[in-house]
Amino acid sequence: MSDAAITDSEQDFTAAGDPFALFHAWFAEAEKSEINDPNAMALATTDAGGLPNLRMVLLKGVDTVENPNRGFVFYTNFESAKGHELLANPQAALLFHWKSLERQVRVRGHVSLASHEEADAYFASRPPLSRIGAWASHQSRPLASRDVLEAKIQHYEAKFFDAPIPRPAYWSGFRVVPVEIEFWMSRPFRLHDRIVFRRDAPRDSWHKTRLYP
Repeated sequence: MSDAAITDSEQDFTAAGDPFALFHAWFAEAEKSEINDPNAMALATTDAGGLPNLRMVLLKGVDTVENPNRGFVFYTNFESAKGHELLANPQAALLFHWKSLERQVRVRGHVSLASHEEADAYFASRPPLSRIGAWASHQSRPLASRDVLEAKIQHYEAKFFDAPIPRPAYWSGFRVVPVEIEFWMSRPFRLHDRIVFRRDAPRDSWHKTRLYP
């Protein structure tokens, strides 16, 4: 299929010069079309033995074009499996899949910590029970029963009754600063469109390549 058959929106996609601008455009469309969690993304890490780990998390921030960090931000418990893995090996991969749009975005890059100010601001924006949960849950560790978790929730609800719920020191954010971002769009007969932006280091210029399906 020739480029002459590409629609205006697809032409914009293949001609894009900045991956973050393109991501923001695609994400805005996903927010309108996806029924549940357009900000859901698969996060891949590796454990100490090099075995991959994969789970779904929620994107909670994408830095603007003007921000030199320019990364994808999510929050978690540092004592969780993904927290331990990212602190030991600060590299990760992300995957967004928007089924309603038949589009995917793949991200690979280096990981840095969100600032305390960022983490405090986001934590304060969460519903009270979500903040309580951050205190009550020993994430990724063995749990004897649901009753144990419920008891911990009740303990922290009483502790912070009518008081501000502070952010636990072990709970904060990670920023994936990409060195590679690939955009994938479904096309008939599996002749999909793919473009990938690559750079050697986070502050380098991007180089764009169009890929075979």
